[in-house]
Amino acid sequence: MDIVNRIAGAAGLDESTAQKAIGMMLAFLRREGPADAVGELLAKVPGSAALADAHAGGGGFSLPGIMGLGSQLMGAGLSMPQIQAVSKELFAAGREVAGEETMGRIVQAIPGLGQFV
Repeated sequence: MDIVNRIAGAAGLDESTAQKAIGMMLAFLRREGPADAVGELLAKVPGSAALADAHAGGGGFSLPGIMGLGSQLMGAGLSMPQIQAVSKELFAAGREVAGEETMGRIVQAIPGLGQFV
């Protein structure tokens, strides 16, 4: 499974923008989510840890939590429908490889995330 191509196609993004968006989302999950569940997700999606590492330096958001992530993604050029498409597809892929329970734990741990996945 090539997560970047899958998400790029679902969201109508070029590969580079999809990589950036995925990396930002995964870095956010790593910061805000339960370490064991996010670690399991990153271990099961090939290349995901490297994408999170590459885009972990997004500190200095003016807004906390999910709103800060949304601002960061919009700053990278994504529209709200594209952000929703990326998050829905990323979580669908996560459920396929890490399971519903793992992904559910991540969603429950991060306030506001459920409305995007």
